[in-house]
Amino acid sequence: MNKLSTLYDENYGAWAKRTVDLLKAGEFSPLDIDHLVEELEDMGKSEQRELENRLRVLLSHLLKWQYQYLQLSERWKDFEGKDWKNTITIQRTEINIHLRKYPGVGQFLPGITVEAYQDARELAAEETDLLIDIFPTTCPYTQQQILNKSFYPAMKEMVMCKKG
Repeated sequence: MNKLSTLYDENYGAWAKRTVDLLKAGEFSPLDIDHLVEELEDMGKSEQRELENRLRVLLSHLLKWQYQYLQLSERWKDFEGKDWKNTITIQRTEINIHLRKYPGVGQFLPGITVEAYQDARELAAEETDLLIDIFPTTCPYTQQQILNKSFYPAMKEMVMCKKG
């Protein structure tokens, strides 16, 4: 274990600053390569996690829009779904910003969408109190639809399919 490795465990901020200084100076031999690699890998993973979190929320709201909106708007005449629309808009905006700032994470979008959809499906079932089987087992939206600011899925007429 070298000095920099020990510094990583004792004072992360000082380790990061020293690592940056060494890289800028072109001094590579004293670098704590193991921790540097670990940090770089974590950075990529955190960008993917951020994308997955936003997709999960967006997809769950698209499902609620598609499968519960008509039911609620018939029950409450003043229900307009503004909060859902706002959430959909915000998540799409944040996802597009994220993809613009970190273009490399875009290559993971198809796989992340598959993962996020499974969680979104469970979340939508939980939040709507609808049976999970009502929602498709695979994501019914294309990547273009998911990111398209004007796309809202066609609403489905639901028969009473609530849990319990």
